[in-house]
Amino acid sequence: MKAEVEALVEELKRLRKAGVSRVNVSDAAIQALKRHAKAPTLDAKTRAAVLESIPDKVRSADGRDFDKVLTETKTETKKAAASRSYGAKLPRPPRVHLPEGDKQTRWDYLKEKVLTSSTCNEHVKPGKKVVFGIGNLDADIFFCGEAPGADEETQGEPFVGPAGQLLDKMIAAMGIKRADAYIGNIMNWRPEMPGPRGNRPPTAEEMAYCMPFLKAQLEIVQPKVIVALGATAAKGLLGADSFRALREVKGSWQEFEGIPVMPTYHPSYLLRNDTKRDKRGAWEDWLKVMEKIGLPISDKQSRYFL
Repeated sequence: MKAEVEALVEELKRLRKAGVSRVNVSDAAIQALKRHAKAPTLDAKTRAAVLESIPDKVRSADGRDFDKVLTETKTETKKAAASRSYGAKLPRPPRVHLPEGDKQTRWDYLKEKVLTSSTCNEHVKPGKKVVFGIGNLDADIFFCGEAPGADEETQGEPFVGPAGQLLDKMIAAMGIKRADAYIGNIMNWRPEMPGPRGNRPPTAEEMAYCMPFLKAQLEIVQPKVIVALGATAAKGLLGADSFRALREVKGSWQEFEGIPVMPTYHPSYLLRNDTKRDKRGAWEDWLKVMEKIGLPISDKQSRYFL
């Protein structure tokens, strides 16, 4: 038992160094820690650190689930540490000066600049691609996501995985084609993770670095509206402190660079939360977009559920 408690103490000390301020443990575990804290081999400073740095999640765990909860806490801590470690070393956001010329000339220049960016390519896994926006340069709607996913970094095109397939279905329900819109992300590379799998939201620093490229695309396309797909994309456009939960701004017109912005659910959210309420809520946002840009809305569309 002593060895197990000592191992727990070492893990809690590591969690504290990783930035975890609280943990939750069962009553039995707390009593064991208190007995261990009275041992002469544990100084007062370490004893206090152990008792004060136990996350709530572990503290409230049932004794039978303690090992499982502790493992989950370790995983969450690693993810949090990884998220903090990325983005901080990025250089200052680049200055983008578009050349004179028509839209296609300026877009070709910008695409080449992004795809050959040393910073962007430094953060792309071997064999994967930097992802740039795609679509109609005269589009009325600019669909904006947060960052590429696994399928996107493989193909080098935004929204081509399951979420992209749903996005295509939603665009078609508006009575237009994917090729009629412009689709892009704030970030141009998939946010890095320590392992080969998993996803995480981009950090504020990562989005800030890529923002000049997004603004340049908006300058070229000059859309009538931007549809912000998901909370992270909406915060990237409106500001990290502009809202706490997406529901605070979802479905209400906002603004970025003088362009109306409609924050709504990300297609991946709708795939995870397959409810009629969420699907109808998303479609109502899209109806507002259609009305804003002057697309006709039929009776069928007004009653439509995704």
